[in-house]
Amino acid sequence: MIPSDNLLQDLNHKPGFTNRFSQVHGSAFALTIAQVAAEYDGLLMVLLPDAASTFPLKREIEYFLGDSQVPVMTLPDWETLPYDYFSPHQDIISERLQTLYQLPRLNKGILLLPVSSALQKLPSRNYIEQQCLLLKTGQTINFETLRIQLDNNGYTCVANVMEHGEFAVRGSILDLFPMGASSPIRIELFDDEIDSLRYFEPESQLTTEKVSEINLLPAREYPTNENAVATFRQNWRAAFDSNIKESSIYRDVSNGIFPAGIEYYLPLFFDQLSTIFDFIDNDKLLIVRRGDLTKPINSFWNELNERYEQYRYDIERPIVEPHSLFLNDSELFSQLNQFASLSLQKSTKEKTENAISLNYSKCPSVQIEHRSTSPFNHLKEVLDDYQKILICAESSGRQEVLRELLVKNDIQPENVTSWQSFKEISDGVALTTAAPQQGFGSDDFLVICESDLFGSQVLQSRRRSDKGVSPDLLIHSLAELKPGDPVVHVDQGVGRYLGLQTLEAGGVTSEFLTLEYSGGDKLYVPVQSLHLIHRFSGSNPETAPWHKLGSESWSKAKRKAIEKARDTAAELLDLYARRAAEKGIRHKLDLSDYEKFASEFEFEVTPDQAQSIEAVVKDMQASTPMDRLVCGDVGFGKTEVAMRAAFVAIQSGMQVAMLVPTTLLAQQHFNSFQDRFAQWPVNIGVLSRFQTKKEQEELLANVESGKIDIVIGTHRLLTGKPKFKELGLLLIDEEHRFGVRQKEILKSYRAKVDILTLTATPIPRTLNMSMSGMRDLSIIATPPAKRLAIKTFVRQHNLPLIKEAIQREIRRGGQVYFLHNSVDSIERVAREIKELLPEIEVATAHGQMRERNLEEVMKQFYHQKYHVLVCTTIIETGIDVPTANTIIMDRADKLGLAQLHQLRGRVGRSHHQAYAYLLTPNPKTITKDAKKRLEAIGNLEDLGAGFILATHDLEIRGAGELLGDEQSGHMQTIGFTLYMDLLDRAVNALKSGLEPSLKMTQDNQTEISLGESALLPESFVPDVGLRLSLYKRIASAKDAEALRQLQVELIDRFGLLPDATKALFHATELKQRLSKLGITKLDANQSSITLEFTAEPNIDTAKLIQLIQTNPTKYKLIQGTVLKVSSPNESVEQRKQQIDSLIATLGG
Repeated sequence: MIPSDNLLQDLNHKPGFTNRFSQVHGSAFALTIAQVAAEYDGLLMVLLPDAASTFPLKREIEYFLGDSQVPVMTLPDWETLPYDYFSPHQDIISERLQTLYQLPRLNKGILLLPVSSALQKLPSRNYIEQQCLLLKTGQTINFETLRIQLDNNGYTCVANVMEHGEFAVRGSILDLFPMGASSPIRIELFDDEIDSLRYFEPESQLTTEKVSEINLLPAREYPTNENAVATFRQNWRAAFDSNIKESSIYRDVSNGIFPAGIEYYLPLFFDQLSTIFDFIDNDKLLIVRRGDLTKPINSFWNELNERYEQYRYDIERPIVEPHSLFLNDSELFSQLNQFASLSLQKSTKEKTENAISLNYSKCPSVQIEHRSTSPFNHLKEVLDDYQKILICAESSGRQEVLRELLVKNDIQPENVTSWQSFKEISDGVALTTAAPQQGFGSDDFLVICESDLFGSQVLQSRRRSDKGVSPDLLIHSLAELKPGDPVVHVDQGVGRYLGLQTLEAGGVTSEFLTLEYSGGDKLYVPVQSLHLIHRFSGSNPETAPWHKLGSESWSKAKRKAIEKARDTAAELLDLYARRAAEKGIRHKLDLSDYEKFASEFEFEVTPDQAQSIEAVVKDMQASTPMDRLVCGDVGFGKTEVAMRAAFVAIQSGMQVAMLVPTTLLAQQHFNSFQDRFAQWPVNIGVLSRFQTKKEQEELLANVESGKIDIVIGTHRLLTGKPKFKELGLLLIDEEHRFGVRQKEILKSYRAKVDILTLTATPIPRTLNMSMSGMRDLSIIATPPAKRLAIKTFVRQHNLPLIKEAIQREIRRGGQVYFLHNSVDSIERVAREIKELLPEIEVATAHGQMRERNLEEVMKQFYHQKYHVLVCTTIIETGIDVPTANTIIMDRADKLGLAQLHQLRGRVGRSHHQAYAYLLTPNPKTITKDAKKRLEAIGNLEDLGAGFILATHDLEIRGAGELLGDEQSGHMQTIGFTLYMDLLDRAVNALKSGLEPSLKMTQDNQTEISLGESALLPESFVPDVGLRLSLYKRIASAKDAEALRQLQVELIDRFGLLPDATKALFHATELKQRLSKLGITKLDANQSSITLEFTAEPNIDTAKLIQLIQTNPTKYKLIQGTVLKVSSPNESVEQRKQQIDSLIATLGG
């Protein structure tokens, strides 16, 4: 029978007494905790032997609790080594501080506590209580005082708030990401009163919902104010004998700088530290543990002492004694013995009088025998032994796969949605999507997990919906410009950026971009003209040209580039024409079926994904063949885009082929497609060398007859076998991994079938084709929720560093890739790692292994049988291992940029902080290009950086290798961005029947002077890079609607627009209107307005003549192209009204 809900009736609550429940197997551990917590009128502290089990256990408990209002909290481990040089990630600190703040206020709930966190001494409870700040709408507060409080509380002032513990000030608006909050908040003040509190999205910076109050926790676990620094200095001098001048830590903290790893000096910031027990006011505390905690406690202290001995003699970085940071075993047990405890154990071997058997049993062997004629034989054997059975799938897609398999084997399962609904059914087999990881049984029911059936587990994580990232912003943003960088001015050539400068002339303040040209000449470019400025890319910035102002060399270079762009544009148009002439497959879309398929996707689609899916479906419904590139970092959701495309093709009665670079990846995609299409009558096959010859022949025959809808395989798909009955869509994963021969074969497909290419880092030639219009481009740059950017370190090879990196990962339950790209010495390297850390399991994987052996090693690594996998670049497009969150690359200097990025993407597939170590020999022996590659990958830690890295490749490798010497010569001179702009204009000119010329670079260049300041004041947007980027976006806005959207964004992010910023928007909109009329210059002062026209302006000439004839004193036409309007306009507003009236008359 299912155990009753009164588990606690026989428990002894005497302090120090240990109650025992025995026969608690598998996920019955989580079920028992949930049952006890639901009944117990107090707090359960669940002690865990390691940090890695915390998150899975939390999910299991929450499943068994169902709709119960019992909160489940964790105090996560720092995920650093003792005395580490790293600080914990801010998200970890945020969760810890939130837990410590909530604990004293909690009457009922569950606290999951790894032993490492239980042993840890914590910041003073008074510190957390006193540093909290409650803010409410309508509250009066001094803005400057609030800024100082945030600073004292450890918050960091930044340009854009993206992470916990950051704030930004913009006029009367303060953005802030409070610790413990799920989103950042925008505080808007009206004078000294809080007018509104609104959450906002970090990616888009746009607000979402309003709240009435927020609670601000301190940003760090240690205080950072002047008193705390004084306490630190005093305690330091008392703790260490060494000369304080020799310690960088002492110097930094004395100067208000808190370096990485400062958390291990926590005792020096306080007179006395607290423990977790100081935060619990509830007398009703029950300690829950599984088995003996002595072993994990001893293991922790052994590592702690070992590292203390390793670092204790460091003069520059002396360390505090272990006992000042952590409790020892007797101290911890002394605290625990003040409360009753409950030990949950598997067996009844211990002879104890008070042991209560819950009669849970291990899950019997039910593993599916794939090669057997009766694969579900083991499961059928146990059906009669239990009244009811619950089978837990890891996702709704997997649930349908299981349902299909069960029905095929004469087992008819009933769908249930929760543990409660399973308890309510009387008998039979039930199927659900649930978190339990290990099966267990009782007298009358059995819980079976996927790991029991298949021997594998896959943890799924939900994604957040973020604002999409515009490819235009990724490519053209000037925010990263540094003084000295080469930039291109469309009219003046390549100069060097010196910075933004504010100048005043005639009482009007304006901001200018300062450029220096050869010979020391300076050019001041008004911010309204930033659409004329491009970042110089396309070759090494150090060898970029440096033109002389006013010289002919720039005009010549531009003229030649335009000629080349014209030829390329003609080729492009020819390609467009040929593609348009080719009759593609016009796929039909059954909207109701498609929407049902889309709704089955169990993650939230990010806006980038949604845009990509929409574009793909639109392409497939068109009559011309699709050729689209979807670029997105590893794990950002490209596969779902491919699956939606496959669904549309199959709906139209077509077959789909997916081409992948490795057999292992083919198998993983096969599993993913099987899962996703489980509820649909779609037959999927995989062609791989793992199959027998008979299996392969059977699959090929089924493809040819049309029985197989989707076939997944390596380059063998291109050999003419299989022959498709009706191929409608070709999906290509990581095209850059295929050879020249395969790419040539792919070309022949392009005019016949729809092609969708998926890539994390596009080869720049592919990128160039997409940007020049040969192929359509979609970018997915929004990361999954909780995915952290990978911390990347470029270091010289040394064994202590390798040992530390591996220990740090294994300590938190993770795994490590060690990349050594030489088969000859890979076994030696594996032995060295094993000698370094004898207690860990090490395996090797490389391309010269037999396929089946390689597959077996990768499977074993996936199932965490090995801690470290020493491997070659074969893992570049390998299977996903969510628990592998550290990669160490030996001789990283020998790897290309795309390889480095792709390999780094193998880690960081979960919510843990991931680390990438790029090891090199002596820096003096590394080539210049290798240094640049390592610098580029090291600097781009941002998620979604693959697209930017491809443009970096152009700069590092030079455009010749990528685009052919002829094109690259022009690009070297004028820069990649401007060249692509010219190419785009040349295509548009030829489409319109015009011949491309220098004139096509001179549109939108109207000069305006209204006699008023038009800029983004520094007080409104303090960050220079951000200001520069916004100027570029305003100047490049296509129309009035785009300007209005920008205004809304600025008001939302920075507050009400200052007059100078309103003037900037007005001037830009006016420029757009004048440009359409062919007016190149407008100069308005107190006595007159002057307009200069092009030779063929787009105005109503009859009305112009009528104006001059009606009032020749006021209106005068000078030299046929200049109109001077004599009219006293004392105020700027009067001038604007006069100009609006004039434009309306002339045709605007």
